[in-house]
Order: sequence, then structure tokens, then C-alpha cells
Amino acid sequence: MTTYVPTIGLEIHAELRTKTKMFCNSKNDPDETRPNVNICPICMAHPGTLPTINKEAVKHILKIGYALGGQIADFTEFDRKNYFYPDIPKGYQISQYKYPLVSSALLAGVEITRIHLEEDTAKSQHIGDTSIVNFNRGGLPLMELVTEPVIKSAEQAGMFARELQLLLQYLNIGNANMEKGEMRVEANISIAPEGEPFGTKVEVKNLNSFKSVEKAIDFEIQRHKEVLESGGTIVQETRGWDEVKEVTFSQRLKESSHDYRYFPEPDLPKIYISEIPEFAEEIVRKEIGELPWERRKRYMELGLDEKVAQMFTKNKLFGDFFDEIDTEDKKIAANYLSSDIAGILKNEKISLEELIGDDLRGRAQLFAKLISMISEAKVSSRGAKDILPIMLKEARDPEAIAEENGLIQKNDPEALIKLVHEILTENPDAVEQFKKGSENIVKFLVGQGMKKRGGSISPQLLEAEIVNQMK
Repeated sequence: MTTYVPTIGLEIHAELRTKTKMFCNSKNDPDETRPNVNICPICMAHPGTLPTINKEAVKHILKIGYALGGQIADFTEFDRKNYFYPDIPKGYQISQYKYPLVSSALLAGVEITRIHLEEDTAKSQHIGDTSIVNFNRGGLPLMELVTEPVIKSAEQAGMFARELQLLLQYLNIGNANMEKGEMRVEANISIAPEGEPFGTKVEVKNLNSFKSVEKAIDFEIQRHKEVLESGGTIVQETRGWDEVKEVTFSQRLKESSHDYRYFPEPDLPKIYISEIPEFAEEIVRKEIGELPWERRKRYMELGLDEKVAQMFTKNKLFGDFFDEIDTEDKKIAANYLSSDIAGILKNEKISLEELIGDDLRGRAQLFAKLISMISEAKVSSRGAKDILPIMLKEARDPEAIAEENGLIQKNDPEALIKLVHEILTENPDAVEQFKKGSENIVKFLVGQGMKKRGGSISPQLLEAEIVNQMK
């Protein structure tokens, strides 16, 4: 049986966070629900109007380029990409072709060919035989990133897309919310027998979730195999993805670049990056904070579990909260944050942002105090779990909560000896099992003691005294 090798390249579009659209002063507001309110004569292509370049959007792309170690262009320009569709009122899209802002970058081990700027299309909606167009999105600043055809699996493609989304969020240049269409992935897929050149590629467009990216790629690889093994020929085409049936479907034959009749945009000036003070490398780099892979590495060096480090990196607010916890017991703090607080959020179906509001630093300081109380054995682990949700929701001092609920551990030796004597007297069968070699029964007896005293006694001291008295 022939062994086929897949080759995958990605084209990813992401809307950028700016005050205004790419070439006009209309508001950039992806959350606007009223149709056609953020529009103007320029983005609607009225005759006689002239575009102007959004500097903030250009700077965003430069940040990505520096973060990924890419080659930053000095000279760049915008081009007209000519094609007709109802969602582009000009009859062409202003994009970049020959001179992208960034080239030769690297992310997650995947080589990136180019990163450039263009304007987004409007949003079409098809209802039965009727189509409507909302132009609020038309003209928004849009990043397009194109990888080299070096990706070898659906899993690798999904990992790359996830890492890019994190980068955009960390640079604070875009939300990259795939459900809202703020980030869209297109996959170019081909397979060929091992040792042979690339096969005919097929593009699957507008994949709007990481799972869809992976499933569509896997489906296409399998479809290509079946076509080739049956003696058929792969057609170069653009295909869509059916979320319900989990299959791709043919949309149209794939265009080549010459079909778009690119030529330089005559209404916009050429750009020389080195001549614009705001684009100086030292200025742009100052606005780049810690990057996702840098944060992940830092957490691993602190000794955090890999899954926890990934969780705190992926959920930036969790990481920010963790970083604000001023304690030497970072591992204990990470454990309570990743398990207990995460559990509270899951059970109550709320986000960390909803739980702590704008008081990240204040809640982190309270959390640090609770961790200190655990380390100093002022409260037990069980008691801390009871204190935690009250402390976070009400922003109250954990020590005051512990006092009110009788959770401060009272480790008086005489009281401890008396308590253990009571437990052993009430559970003679358990004592007998211990003497016969069943050491696990100690946990049961500790549980009985904790029931009597709640979280007001150290389970470690309790266990030690139980074992001492049974010997």
C-alpha cells in the first residue's frame, strides 16, 4: 500500500483592535449588533472619496513581526486585489501583495512566509433565497498570515493556530475570537507518495474553530487518499466545511494570484518604515510585553506542573492573577488556583473575570494571605477550601472568615489527646483492623476527627496522634 505524506499550509486572517477602520474614521466595533451603523462614504466606496492609512494597524503588524523574529520591510505599499462580490463595495479589496510588512518569521516551529495588512470584507448572510449584507465589518483592519507549506498534520496545524491566537491576545492587538469570526483559518492541503513532490492542493476556507481546522484537514487527507487510490485525480479547488456533517464540499475552482489582477493602490502613499518615528524598532519593541512562550517557560522554571503552566498561559487572566500573588509558596498557590478556584468557576458557570471583577490585585493579596495561613497551619486544607469561595466573592479577609466559622486550627496538645481518645473509643472495630495490619483505616479515623472539629484541627497532627495511641 502506498504511503502518502500530507503537506499543509495555513492562511489565517485576524481582525485587529483599533479605534477606527483601516482606511477611514468609521468606528471599529466588532460587538455592534445594529447593522450598517459604523459606515461612511469612504468604506462604502462612494465616488470621489479617498482612503487614508491607519497607523495603529500598521504598528500592530510590526509588533507581530518583531515578536516572531521576522524580517521587517522598510519599503511597503498597498495593492488593489480585484474581484467582485456583494460584500466588497469597491469591486476590489485594498491589500498587500508584492511588499508585505513582515516576511520570514517563525512561530511554534512553523515557518511563516508573510504577514500583511488588508481591509476586511462586509458580512453576508443568506436566508433562503434572500441575501443581506452588514457593512459594519467592511473595512476593518485585517491581518493575513501565510505559512510555508511545512505543516505535516492536523494536530500541528491546530497547535500553530492556537499559539497565534495567544500571541494576538498577549500583544493586545486583537481578541482573535473564532466564534465571532475575528480569526478565520484557511487550510491548503495536498498529499503525495512518500519521496515525491507536492500533490495538487485544495483550499478549505473559513474554518472558525480549532476543532474544525483539525477535522477538516483530517477529512481532506483521507478524501485525497481515497481519490488517488481509486485512480482519480485531485482537482485544485476551494472547498467549504460542513460543521454538522463534518465533511468538506466543493465551492469553486481555486483562483491564482494573476486572477486578481493586483496592481499598486494609486490613492495611497508608499510607506518607508524607517522614515516614520512611531515605527522605530526601539519604540515598537517597548510595547511588546511578555510573550506566551516566555510566560510558559517561566512557570515551568518555577516548578509548576506542565499542564498548570499551560493553563496559566492559555488563560491570561489566570496567569495575571497568579503573578500578583505575593507568596513564597508558589506551588501551593498554583495548586489552589488551578484546582479549587477553577472548580468554583466550573460549578458556578462563571469566568474568573466575573468572579473578581476589576479588583485583581486586591483579591490576589487576600489569596496570598490565605496561602500563608495554610503554610503556617493556621487553617487546614479543608478549612481553606471553605474559606476560598467566600473570600473571593465578598473580598473579605480570610482570617476573619476563618474566625467566624471556627476554622482556625487549635492544636492544643491536651485537647488533641482527648479528641483521639474519643475517636478510638467510638470506633473499636477500626482500632482492631489497624492492629491486624490495615493501615489505611487511619484515614477513616482522621475523617471522624475532622467531622468532630471541622477544619479547626491539623489533619497531620491528628493522624500522628491517632497512630501514636493505637500502637
